[in-house]
Amino acid sequence: MHDELIRYLILPGWQGSGPDHWQTHWQQLLPNAQRVEQANWQHPQRGDWVTELENSIAAEPTPVVLIAHSLGCITVAHWATTTTPALHAQVRGALLVAPADVERDNCAAPLRNFAPIPRRHLGFPSVLVGSSNDHAASQPRTLELGSDWGSQTVILDQAGHINTAAGYTRWEDGFAHLYQLQSRIEEHRRQRA
Repeated sequence: MHDELIRYLILPGWQGSGPDHWQTHWQQLLPNAQRVEQANWQHPQRGDWVTELENSIAAEPTPVVLIAHSLGCITVAHWATTTTPALHAQVRGALLVAPADVERDNCAAPLRNFAPIPRRHLGFPSVLVGSSNDHAASQPRTLELGSDWGSQTVILDQAGHINTAAGYTRWEDGFAHLYQLQSRIEEHRRQRA
């Protein structure tokens, strides 16, 4: 991504991302990567999670790429609708993986305070990666969220929740989606130049 120093902020979902999760491996591999640590991974509160993301972005003036999984994706959507224009402008793009549909009938009770899901364009380039058989969001719902958020959406076949339980540990193939995002960011930058 041209000459900017980029910070990668890793946003896990409910219960965090354990030592074998792809987000943990990516955090170790990507330069300038850090995790957005939440005070309570078991009983997430929307306001607290959005505030922690806000604080993580504001901690340094450098441009940011967000890499979110599950409830982390919903946190990004809420943050994008409430932040200041200056902090919003710091975010160059977002990779959103397996968003959790917190409005679905069988949603776990601790996640319901994240509803309703914002339906507005995020305002920065994004790539949403979903799955044809994710228990946390149906394929049609994932496509709908991608459309609402202005994301380029990719659906993986039979990938579950794209987490450790589904076999996604190092997930080297996932870097292709990050490169896809970087291309969108560059294209966006050129259009605005």
